[in-house]
Amino acid sequence: MPRPEEPHPAMDTDPAPESPASERAPTPDFTSAPERTRAPDFTPAERARGRALRRAQLPWALGGRLAGLALTLLLGLTPAGAALVTVAGGWFGGSRTAGVLAGATALVLLGSALQLPFGAGVRTVRARYGLVTQGWAGWAMDAVRGLALTLVLVLPLVLGLFALTAWSPQRWWLPAAGAAALLTAALSFLHPLLIEPVFNRFSPMPPGTLRTALLALAERDGVRVRDVLVADASRRTTALNAYVSGFGATRRIVAYDTLLTAAEPREVELVVAHELGHVKHRDVPVGTVLGAVGAAVAVAVLGLLAAWRPLLDAAGATSPADPRALPLLAALAALLGALSGPPQCAVSRRIEARADRHALELTGDVEQFVAMQRRLAVANVSDVDPSRALELLFATHPSTTSRIAAARAWQAAPEQRSPERRATPGKSVV
Repeated sequence: MPRPEEPHPAMDTDPAPESPASERAPTPDFTSAPERTRAPDFTPAERARGRALRRAQLPWALGGRLAGLALTLLLGLTPAGAALVTVAGGWFGGSRTAGVLAGATALVLLGSALQLPFGAGVRTVRARYGLVTQGWAGWAMDAVRGLALTLVLVLPLVLGLFALTAWSPQRWWLPAAGAAALLTAALSFLHPLLIEPVFNRFSPMPPGTLRTALLALAERDGVRVRDVLVADASRRTTALNAYVSGFGATRRIVAYDTLLTAAEPREVELVVAHELGHVKHRDVPVGTVLGAVGAAVAVAVLGLLAAWRPLLDAAGATSPADPRALPLLAALAALLGALSGPPQCAVSRRIEARADRHALELTGDVEQFVAMQRRLAVANVSDVDPSRALELLFATHPSTTSRIAAARAWQAAPEQRSPERRATPGKSVV
């Protein structure tokens, strides 16, 4: 279910519950000083605080994923899902169309209801650390918005899918695969215009020294920036973040208003330089193409699995064209999504590491890059060095400690830098 954007794991890792004032780590000094370069990047208290949040939040976050998958598999691989579709469709006349639409609605509602306590648990943990500024009423309204948006997207798709299965119970996945690829590309283009505004308000960054510096940075990088927007993230969180979304006419760089308030201007430039790396390397359009191909392959695999008689019998359906096969299709899609998660995370970590390198080559400012990483990690109460297993399974970005280490390795090996971008370390090139 679409929800307001959480702080991106790249720029922020898991936050932790608010400690009493007497136990909190002192606010770190992000100013540059030669003696600070010899000190540890994070104090033991900062590391412990990030680990504490991760441990407090993980059962809720991971539990929500596992519970959702378990419910979907239970409904899809047993007659329970077929019974649910039959009952829901019967309330609206019992026709095939009623079964498809009512059954899909029932599945979405059940899944959303199951996720509510887990989402509330995550919010409660984050609130204890002062990372939540939104009240429960606002949180509930976001859940309602997300549910409505999910239904608006899912119901037409399910109706079209079962129109194809009625056309050909055996070959439906061929046109469905092409449609899935086109839809993935369309959503990538429209997401900034139609979905992001449901949860946040965006405004152009006001004229001033920072905006001028950011536009000059983009010009030096040879990137056409249509706009730099500020998201009103402070309505929900105190966490810091920035991201790039869309491509072509909808491409924009978005900074949280919390980032502009808390970070030094040069640190904001480093964050934007990272985002310019995504634009420069065409990460959004390339990712969209790869996502479209992946969606088409997933639909093809889904079509082959859904035609397997033992699975249909277990689900209580006669064929993929039977509305009672809807929970089976949902279960198989969820399982494919779960299995593809770790490989997608591995690709994402490589892309984010490349964007970090781009930021360093564009600015040559390792000292401020490290300061920026520290500020984001401490402000967001991140686990700066999570376990290898968690990183492999769930992390879309390298850990903060590995990103800082990579920056210093880049500084120590100037011969490995891109020839056209060998900025002088520590010097502003904007």
